[in-house]
Amino acid sequence: MSGRNWMMRRLVIDSIRSDPEWMNGNYTSQPRSLKFASVFFAIATNGGTQALHKATSTRQKADAFLDKRLNDAFVGDANDHLYQWDASRDYDASIDLEKIRAKVLAINAADDERNPPELGLLERDLKRVPDARMMLIPGSDSTAGHGTTGQAAFWKKALVDVLQQPPMASN
Repeated sequence: MSGRNWMMRRLVIDSIRSDPEWMNGNYTSQPRSLKFASVFFAIATNGGTQALHKATSTRQKADAFLDKRLNDAFVGDANDHLYQWDASRDYDASIDLEKIRAKVLAINAADDERNPPELGLLERDLKRVPDARMMLIPGSDSTAGHGTTGQAAFWKKALVDVLQQPPMASN
């Protein structure tokens, strides 16, 4: 856990903990910073750059989009959110990749804000997995950044082609 991904999580944690309404976790109502930080994190790390720009191509559209997000119903607990975000501080998905014996298909999106493909981390680490393949969904004004991989419409047609490619392992 590093880079922008960790910095954004840390900002969520610090914004809640520094909110006087949090009261060191002894609040009687949810601190306002919880919803604000959650909306901020979601916009900053999900939605896709092109799609978000298309949807909010003017300041007025951007303000309306943001106002809607901030006014939408929100269910959450500040202490639960803190635990969730803080629990990722030492997460490292690259440990023991060589031990994986199952076929692996890693799908990422070109416009993924949390796991940006331009860093090359996924491609580098998948070479350590004996039978791994990778699919990179091109970014567009209809993809959703980090959320794209959860939408089969973006990857199901290309799945057969990717599975026929040779594994990425370098050995």
